[in-house]
Amino acid sequence: MRGIVTVIGKDHKGIIAAVSGFMAAGEINILDISQTIMEEYFTMIMLVDLGDAKVEISEIRKQLDELGSSLRVKISLTHQDVFDAMHRI
Repeated sequence: MRGIVTVIGKDHKGIIAAVSGFMAAGEINILDISQTIMEEYFTMIMLVDLGDAKVEISEIRKQLDELGSSLRVKISLTHQDVFDAMHRI
């Protein structure tokens, strides 16, 4: 299963390290990543493979929410099929 992870918030040091470290620790493979700074706002989108993840997607979402709170950013995980359906023209 693939998912789309989005991270948005005020830029500060350590966001990429914390999110990518979380992925590595959970056996979640980062397939593609794009990030940019828009003025003082950090934005990142990751395509991830959850096939080897150690826990269910609901638990990953909960942990990402907690990580986002600690980093003062919003992190969300959407199943790729749902993301594609939402953005179909």
